Amino acid sequence: MIVKAFQAKRSDVVVEAEGVVVKVLSDDNEGSRHQRFIVRISDSQTVLVAHNIDLAPRVADIRSGDRITFRGEYEYNERGGVIHWTHHDPDGDRPGGWIRRSGEIYQ
Repeated sequence: MIVKAFQAKRSDVVVEAEGVVVKVLSDDNEGSRHQRFIVRISDSQTVLVAHNIDLAPRVADIRSGDRITFRGEYEYNERGGVIHWTHHDPDGDRPGGWIRRSGEIYQ
């Protein structure tokens, strides 16, 4: 689903996928705070996961090599895209997202 959305340059697509964390980045603390990491979802594509830690718990002790499953909203960019809304929607206007790692769910 993500690869097709990327190829079609589509955004605002709710996706569910899995992959391996290849790099953990520093938190984005401008505006809503986001925990950020890059996930390889196929041999040829990575995505940035921007997980809102003002609305959901931080994914504890995440590191390169960790396998995760996630549900969120895909936004296209030329570098592979961004996954956000990986948490519940406090207003109930959109489907809830989540990140699953080692049996724990963060939403």
